[in-house]
Amino acid sequence: MGIVILLLMLAGVGLMLTRKLPTAFALVLLAVAIALVAGAPLTGENSVLDTVLQQGAPMLAATMLAVLIGSWLGKLMEETGIAGTLVRKIVEFGGDRPTVVALGVLAVSALIGTVTGSAPAAMMAGIIGIPAMIAVGVPKTTAAGTILMGIAAGLPFELPVWQFFSTALELPIDTVKSFMMRLFPFAAFFAVLFVLVETRRKGVEHAWSLASAAERSGDDSPKSPGERRRSRALRMGDAPWYALLAPAVPLVLALGFELPIIPCMLAGVLWALVTTTRPGMLNKRLLRTLYGGFEVAAPPIALFVAIGVLLAAVKLPGAVEALDPLVKAVAPGNPVVFVIVFTLLVPLCLYRGPLNVYGLGAGIAGVLIAAGIYPAVAVLGLTASYNQVFGVSDPTSTQTVWAAQYSGVSPQQVMLRTLPYVWCVALGGLIVTAATQL
Repeated sequence: MGIVILLLMLAGVGLMLTRKLPTAFALVLLAVAIALVAGAPLTGENSVLDTVLQQGAPMLAATMLAVLIGSWLGKLMEETGIAGTLVRKIVEFGGDRPTVVALGVLAVSALIGTVTGSAPAAMMAGIIGIPAMIAVGVPKTTAAGTILMGIAAGLPFELPVWQFFSTALELPIDTVKSFMMRLFPFAAFFAVLFVLVETRRKGVEHAWSLASAAERSGDDSPKSPGERRRSRALRMGDAPWYALLAPAVPLVLALGFELPIIPCMLAGVLWALVTTTRPGMLNKRLLRTLYGGFEVAAPPIALFVAIGVLLAAVKLPGAVEALDPLVKAVAPGNPVVFVIVFTLLVPLCLYRGPLNVYGLGAGIAGVLIAAGIYPAVAVLGLTASYNQVFGVSDPTSTQTVWAAQYSGVSPQQVMLRTLPYVWCVALGGLIVTAATQL
């Protein structure tokens, strides 16, 4: 029976890789198939309908809500000019120094990455940041990679990710936070190293126009410095300086005051709203950005529903009993072997592979915990380390595709350039995991 379940998992990977079915649909079908093979009844206790579908679908409800609020805050930052202002200020500070500009964009990308991930974060940081980097001589592939490496550097502090791992692996938020704090130095170090090394490569400059707002408007009348700043802010939509603290508000509350994740994120939404919006416009902007947040959050929410269903299926007693001897036979127990084996398996989280935590990897993580192969904290270290690779180098991920295409290169080029760095990040996370949990 265990072999049959493994074959079903391979078939699910095939459906996702060949794009025969969207990932969420493939995961739900896989979950139902696993439950049936494991001998689960249709209804009742540990059943297909009641346990897998009914209880599994809302299993990650807290994560879905956190993702929605993060998307809402992201839409507010986009509409109010907070994200654009952050990037523009950094670009202006960097001037014509490629490395300084790239490091600044990297920092802003990391800050935005703590609020929301995937394509929305890439767009907020990249729409201005990518052409600015290319215009000062940063190679196009490096410009795309800088955005992605920056988002990944902020990923350990993305509160919806904390909620996801906490719920999926049944761990306290404090435990997730503790590991993410250990993972962050690796993500930050190799992100900076990427910029320092890759900005020195030869590249072809793109013909982006970085003309000033005055040049674009044709207004060349003399103005005082103060008038120019006010005029530029009006045309470019600069947000006030205190509004730029919006992405930091949830982090300060979560890390400094240890408040729950959802209230922290709602506080960020409130800060972004009241610091940029006149009282008469609050209602309209509130609803408009919330509805926009729903549009952005819909795909990941559908995926989290499917992941919850899959987790419920692999935790069924019949599935655990069938997979337990197989997993124990191949799972390395020695800490050194653990690091070596799972470091070599890093590419399996690419192309929606079997170790992608937002796909079949979630089911494998559930099996490892349910069968008692590794403690839940060790599985957290494994999946979080792999997630750093997927978020940057997977050519099928939305943020990688967008950043590459906007820069004028292919996602595969971005993968080849960034993979050595994020592979090292994963190695660092696996070493920490083995040293502290095995």
